[in-house]
Amino acid sequence: MKLFFSLLITLAVGAIAGMATSASILNWYVFLNKPWFNPPNWIFGPVWTVLYILMGIALYIVWRLPVSAARNRALLLFLTQLLLNFAWSFIFFYFHQLGWALADIICLSILIIATIYSFFSISKKASWLLLPYILWVSFATILNFSIWQLNK
Repeated sequence: MKLFFSLLITLAVGAIAGMATSASILNWYVFLNKPWFNPPNWIFGPVWTVLYILMGIALYIVWRLPVSAARNRALLLFLTQLLLNFAWSFIFFYFHQLGWALADIICLSILIIATIYSFFSISKKASWLLLPYILWVSFATILNFSIWQLNK
């Protein structure tokens, strides 16, 4: 049951954020100046789906551990970074605030690293499952910065 809810939480965050994103893809985002390394739009959905599944599995692994201060701290960090992840889509795509989205994604990156570190101390497997996530968000941070700079 915890696996189901772990996947439901992460995939629901992704689905709701995706709705905020999709509304702006064709009527705002398409007109922005983007760097040469901007991936095609179709790649984001599949990549984020895989990442949310990996995040859900990592959440499940940690959540099923015996209750402890370390586990609870790890879960709090995870949920906090997930909230910033959720907020980024709205800040960037719904409110069109590129600079604020950059601030959010930088904070998100820091929290993902803290989450990975926190997970590592209690479950190496869970921490490794978040590695693709921090790599993608690092790329997204560079992309967000570049788009912000090109559209000031």
